[in-house]
Amino acid sequence: MTQQSSHKARKRFGQNFLQDHNVIYSILSNIQANSGEHWVEIGPGLGAITEPLIEKGVSLDVVELDRDLVKILEQRFGSNDNFSIHSADALKFDFSALAKDNSSLRIIGNLPYNISTPLLFHLLDSAYCIEDMHFMLQKEVVERMASQPGTSAYGRLGIMTQYYCKVQPLFLVDPSAFKPAPKVESAIVRLVPHKVLPYPVESVERLQNVVRIAFTKRRKTLRNALSGIVAPEALEDLNIEASLRPENLSLEQYCLLSNWKPE
Repeated sequence: MTQQSSHKARKRFGQNFLQDHNVIYSILSNIQANSGEHWVEIGPGLGAITEPLIEKGVSLDVVELDRDLVKILEQRFGSNDNFSIHSADALKFDFSALAKDNSSLRIIGNLPYNISTPLLFHLLDSAYCIEDMHFMLQKEVVERMASQPGTSAYGRLGIMTQYYCKVQPLFLVDPSAFKPAPKVESAIVRLVPHKVLPYPVESVERLQNVVRIAFTKRRKTLRNALSGIVAPEALEDLNIEASLRPENLSLEQYCLLSNWKPE
């Protein structure tokens, strides 16, 4: 039995290894990797996507937390000049440090469900040096990322992701495509950072704070949900109905609220 086949997925790392060749082919068809591009793979697992990326001739950095998997990946791919491995926690990894000489990164990953949201927010901090991102995520997370005002899925994740990126859900992936099979359905999503932000704000931290507080009180009206952080006259000046709920406001309206200052 090889070291690769004997490696057991670890629940504490949220490991589910992709093994369906049709899904792998669909992912590769959608990402359109080209020789000479700089790719970063997060959580490469046993190398289902790693191997074809190396064969495409991309410059590939992979970030893996599990030290046993790091050893397996080094043994499999370490002899390739276009492959580098980083034994690190993706939540703490400085992705922008990989973008040298003004190069942009293309990022791909099968993100563990238990860290997907904080990891996405961490990556969005480096959106300025990222060309695009393709992720396998829990279907509900992708729905939240692509959600629109007035829907139950709409909230902080969708607003902040769409502030930085164009969000394009691609296709669903059945649990049977993985070993072990997760208990939830997955989806592939493409995120393309905006070259020019459609609704720039003076302070992203303030925008995040306004959105976070609003959606911790999503059942309340805006007047009550934003009491103490947004002046009542801001809603009036921006023609935003104070009786609306947080899920009724668009990204543009949240950005306007974030930028509002009394005259």
